Amino acid sequence: MAVDRERVAALVRDLLEAIGEDPDRPGLKQTPQRVADAYAEFFSGVGADAAEPLAHTISVARGPAPDTLPSGAVMVRGIRFRSFCEHHLLPFAGHAHIAYLPGEQVVGLGALPRVVDVLAARPQVQERLGEQIADTIDAALDARGVLVVLDAAHECVTMRGGRQTDATTLTVAARGVYADPVARAELIALIAGGGA
Repeated sequence: MAVDRERVAALVRDLLEAIGEDPDRPGLKQTPQRVADAYAEFFSGVGADAAEPLAHTISVARGPAPDTLPSGAVMVRGIRFRSFCEHHLLPFAGHAHIAYLPGEQVVGLGALPRVVDVLAARPQVQERLGEQIADTIDAALDARGVLVVLDAAHECVTMRGGRQTDATTLTVAARGVYADPVARAELIALIAGGGA
């Protein structure tokens, strides 16, 4: 579903009037359309298929025994993302760290950030975003384990209320073998330490 830019622009104009501003003054005259264009980008994930980037997998069965599978995790750290909190429509942004233990399929590494982008481009809460990323990767790749760690700063925390400018929120979603805290400890250490 595409964002209705005309309707968004009209609503932003109404919002400006509701807060006591003049939407026709020079600095604000183009603001409703600018906001509509920005929202079309920010919420482009609404209705989009998050699994589509994972559609092109590669079989990894190898060697003389076709059932030999990779023994280690595939990890992409430091995936920058931004989303909008569905409670206040204020942005939150940070880094996603994704690891999965392949079954018989792997995917190009660039597909993982695209999954994050699609799911983050809709009104969200961080906890659900991590769970949706983990579920999408787990289902599409039939992975033996999936770990998603999100670390983000929320403007609803940094700019209003308690105004905790240095606070970030950390969430963990785990599937398969990584649902066991002992099994995921090495991956969490790699994420926290930034090294191998």
